[in-house]
Amino acid sequence: MSIDLTRRKFLGRIWKAGAALIAAAGAWTTWDLLQPLATSGFGGKVRTVSPAAVPDTGVVEVLAAKSHLVKIDGELIALSEKCTHLGCRVPFCESSNRFECPCHGSVFNRAGEVLSGPSPRGLDRHPIEVREDGLVYIDTGTKTEGASPGTETIDEPSTGPACAEEDHG
Repeated sequence: MSIDLTRRKFLGRIWKAGAALIAAAGAWTTWDLLQPLATSGFGGKVRTVSPAAVPDTGVVEVLAAKSHLVKIDGELIALSEKCTHLGCRVPFCESSNRFECPCHGSVFNRAGEVLSGPSPRGLDRHPIEVREDGLVYIDTGTKTEGASPGTETIDEPSTGPACAEEDHG
């Protein structure tokens, strides 16, 4: 039995096989992209520390959650580190005992309430839960908007110079 395979038919079959392989690879890749990702890290529930690890007068920074854990009157609160003015990262200043935005000078107390600056409201909050393993979990997929300017539920005066002043002085 003789197979009459011309060069033209052979190349046609090769091209069709190549196109089929490319289509299969594209479908495989697309299928992987359409699968939901597990919610871990920012946008999901982030495991942090035990409630006892959060000091009564300090702050614990949780990098994976882009948040700070504080204890106000015995209650744990997760504050977003994102400034409500233009979204800059707001670090905690140990010397003044306040959150200070390095971009435009907004200042927030440990409860996340805006004390000065252009921010339209206090730092946003994320819900938290303490699970059976004894650790605090921050739900970074949900947030509550911060308090309006002028709201001040804690009376903690500055304990020293502002960090912004230290950088320039």
